Order: sequence, then structure tokens, then C-alpha cells
Amino acid sequence: MTAPGTREITFREAIREAMAEEMRRDESIFLIGEDVGKSGGIFKCSEGLWDEFGSDRVIDAPIAEEGYVGLSVGAAMTGMRPIAELMFGDFALLTMDQLVNQAAKIRYMTGGQCHVSLTVRLSMGAGRSSAAQHSQSLHALFSHIPGLKVAIPSCPSDAKGLLKSAIREDNPVLFFEDKMMYNDVGPVPEDDYVIPLGSADIKRVGTDITLVATSSMVGLSLQAAEALAAEGIEAEVVDVRSMYPLDADTLVESTKKTGYAIVIDEGAARYGVTGELASVIQERAFDWLDGPVLRIAGADVPIPFSPVLELPTIPDVDRIVSAVRTLRG
Repeated sequence: MTAPGTREITFREAIREAMAEEMRRDESIFLIGEDVGKSGGIFKCSEGLWDEFGSDRVIDAPIAEEGYVGLSVGAAMTGMRPIAELMFGDFALLTMDQLVNQAAKIRYMTGGQCHVSLTVRLSMGAGRSSAAQHSQSLHALFSHIPGLKVAIPSCPSDAKGLLKSAIREDNPVLFFEDKMMYNDVGPVPEDDYVIPLGSADIKRVGTDITLVATSSMVGLSLQAAEALAAEGIEAEVVDVRSMYPLDADTLVESTKKTGYAIVIDEGAARYGVTGELASVIQERAFDWLDGPVLRIAGADVPIPFSPVLELPTIPDVDRIVSAVRTLRG
């Protein structure tokens, strides 16, 4: 049953609503990307925006990611608030100079006289047979760069609230959307709202173990928690929601309460998100831990095209449940 003041919409519709509402509110906002205009984007997240705002504010870009992201950086420096859409997060690697050497550093290099109010929307995640060059989860890479902020929503309501915050932010934000979640449906408030970057969310309260998860891994963790509840283990599920700024306090306080923690992320394990979050918990909650902080991540291999090979590279419910059983003895 939908709560009063909310309605059930898809993750895709939540993204579209956030952009439309912000573009109506502020004429300095424009959307640019490949096929974002009449066709509504490869995942249809901008469907209808070209009809409402026209080609001056919903701009079809050529297949030149570095070019139109660089254009967006320049536009932001002059006071505009661009939203640059990359079809796949993998293509962000073509924009590294513009994002890492320009957007992330201009505010610091000018002593705050110039800022880059840029939102980059990009997809992440495997599971749809898009193969190695279209299936990576690269959020850890950008979370490593000072000057960039990184949001990573897990449900429609968070997607809308976090995206509106990102668009209003005076610093560049990379907004990662798991491509497997665009059709996910969930309750979204009818009223205007924002969710501040750097605010984790406890999606399920528990007392026996903390599951810290990102993006689509939150849904898997909630499924695992329900399976574990049947065995008498009550898991608390913490949704990170933004990699930077990171709400470390929520992660740590939950672990202090439960005494155990497992970190789950779809990105590759080595030098990744799970290592960073596990170290934060280990350092700040060590005296409350009754076992090691475990990590569940994507396999350290290029993502295969064949589903038979691809799906085992992605964390699943069984892996989470098994890890909890191992940790809890």
C-alpha cells in the first residue's frame, strides 16, 4: 500500500521528474548528451524534455564525450548548471582530463572565485550482456579525486532527491545510475524534496549484523536480510547513497550496535569501494567488532558478454547470506 503523499513510479521516471522540475525552477540548467533530445535518451530518462524545453536546453551531442563534457565545464564556469549525460559510465574514461584536471580543480585554483556546477549522469553495473566496455562500475575511481562528489542512489525516491541536490550543488557531481534499476518501481513523494549528499540511510533496522551496500547491492542486501531473518539473524541494511561526501558516522554507529559488518559493492574488489568502507569501519569501530569486516564485490575480471559467464562476476543474495553465516559462526 502506497503511503499518503507518495505514488509508485519507476527509477527512470524519478530521474526524469528531477531534471524536469529543476529545469522549470532554474533557466540556467540544460541537459546535453548523445540522443537525449527527441529520442529521449538510450534509457529513455529524458523522454519528453525536448518537447517541453526545446533544443536550446535539451541538446543532442555528437559522439564526442570529452568535447561536450568540456563544453559543460566551460558553461558551468560562466554560471550555467549543465547536466551532461553519458550513455555508459565506461565512457567517462574519455572525459578524464575535463573532469579530473579541470572540473575538480578550478574552484581551488581560483580561490573560490570560479566554481563548476556540473552534474554528470552516467550508468553503471553489469547484468544485461553489454560486455566488458559497457558494464563497468567505476564510481570508486572518481570518489578518489578531491574536488568531485559522487552520488549512487539505490531506489526511485533516493534517485530523485539526490539528483535534485546534485543539480543545485556548486561543485561537480558524478551521479551513477545502475542500468539494471531503471524499471524498478518504488514510492516517491509528490511534494518537492531534496536528499542532501553525504547522508546514508538505514533501509532496514537490525541488531545482529550490519550490511553496508551501494546502488543495486542495497536491494540484494534487503533480500538477504529477509532470508536471514527466517534463521533468527536480524541484519541492518545501510545504504551509503553517496560515496563522497561519505556519511561515515551512520556506517560506524550501526556497526557499533551490531558488532559485525559486511560491505557489498558491485565494483571490482581491488583498490575499490569495499576496501575504503571496510577500513573506515575497522578504524572507527574496532573496539566494538566481534569479527573481521568482510567484503563482497564484483570479480576482478573484465565483464564477459555471455550471461553464463557474466552473472557469476556480480554479487548475489546467496553470497551475502553465506558470508553472514560464516561471520556469525
